[in-house]
Amino acid sequence: MTRAVVIGAGGGIGAALAEALEEEGQDVLRLARGDLDVTDEASVAAAAARAGAPELVIVATGLLHDAEHGPEKALRDLDPVWLARQYAVNAIGPALVAKHFLPIMPRTGRSVFAALSARVGSISDNRLGGWYGYRASKAALHQLIRTLAIEDKRRNDRGLVVALHPGTVDTRLSKPFQQRGRDLFQPGRAAVQLLDVLDGLRPTDSGKIFAWDGAEIAP
Repeated sequence: MTRAVVIGAGGGIGAALAEALEEEGQDVLRLARGDLDVTDEASVAAAAARAGAPELVIVATGLLHDAEHGPEKALRDLDPVWLARQYAVNAIGPALVAKHFLPIMPRTGRSVFAALSARVGSISDNRLGGWYGYRASKAALHQLIRTLAIEDKRRNDRGLVVALHPGTVDTRLSKPFQQRGRDLFQPGRAAVQLLDVLDGLRPTDSGKIFAWDGAEIAP
């Protein structure tokens, strides 16, 4: 039995990932918002201290909108406080998780650190504009993943550090932005697809971004 940690296990995708891993026979530590706040380093460190030595860590947290803010449609909508909040949750938070969880993961053999991201964080794929904070914070996450992967390779040459795009999943995060005619996955299916992608990755894939179908996404 292997040990896995799912951060954001109170959300739709996070809960589904934890359930899918448990069905596979893995020992899963579920960490929801009440257990760990990715914007509070002391909270992250405390969670890592009781996580054991997991072979798999998945960060399934993210912020696209709240009760007062949504994705910016135009330059005039930019709000520095909201921008900072998106960076704190979508980029800095996963980096803090990596800071405290990567060192406790195995130094030999396969290990996987994965953070959920989004295709809109790809600079080369940005053709529509808008969504400034979400796009930029996810692009920052991609750069952090790449940099973390380079350093972690010195710790464990078989370790993987990757970002995953789950597609549009029927969760509270995507609810206001779901469109007819576009693929919409239920959380359970999305979780299985993402785990299948992880199962197929090799150490040379560390530092990259992958979509739900296994296709690599260009930064």
